[in-house]
Amino acid sequence: MMVTVLKLGGSVITDKDQPETADQGAIETAAAAIGGFLQADEQLVVVHGGGSFGHHHAARVGVSSTDGSRDVAGLLAIHRAMGDLTDIVLDTLHDHSVDALPVAPLSAAHRTADDTVEFPSSHIRTMLDEGFTPVINGDVVAHAGKGATVLSGDTIVVSLAQSLDADRVGLCSTVGGVLDDSGDVIAEIEAYDDVADVLGGSESTDVTGGMAAKVRQLLDLDVPASVFDLGSLAAFLDTGSAGTVVR
Repeated sequence: MMVTVLKLGGSVITDKDQPETADQGAIETAAAAIGGFLQADEQLVVVHGGGSFGHHHAARVGVSSTDGSRDVAGLLAIHRAMGDLTDIVLDTLHDHSVDALPVAPLSAAHRTADDTVEFPSSHIRTMLDEGFTPVINGDVVAHAGKGATVLSGDTIVVSLAQSLDADRVGLCSTVGGVLDDSGDVIAEIEAYDDVADVLGGSESTDVTGGMAAKVRQLLDLDVPASVFDLGSLAAFLDTGSAGTVVR
């Protein structure tokens, strides 16, 4: 059975400039597309970003994917905020008949001293085989020698796509794909150097690197990955391709 790993960007499902504000309309749209897709008995892993629920707390604490912290209160605030957003996503998916269950990276993953992400996926494979849809949020995780750092949704997507031997990977963003200097969607990317000049960071508070980091990580995958907007989510789930295809 085909496995799809889908990332719902934090900028898509929240208002990133208003702390802890979900975009319920966007979540409903995504959940409806996912519910329709899963009627065909497909296997789907949903990963979501932090948006205004995680990034503002992380910026306040001073923790990122590379900068660690041992501020337990601050780390817990990030984790709890991400859990709150996951609850909203789960409730909406349930409204669209998706048998979704949460997976918290803080309890399952860590980074080693050489910055390698260790995220065992056998439990996620079992969830898929039993007909569940795992929903996984970006989170803080223990990091050897640094306390804890942020494990972004993008990094989770790459890790799970590799360990689950995913057939398809999609990143749902606020833009139609990776854009060139003219604002047009780049149809295909095969090397980072081809688009390095046009990639920049996010305009909102983002501790995980913006579009440039996404493209770098997607290029490491063995399967093509698509970057697209919410309006193209149903098309991606139907065809496996939308927006910009990163090979």
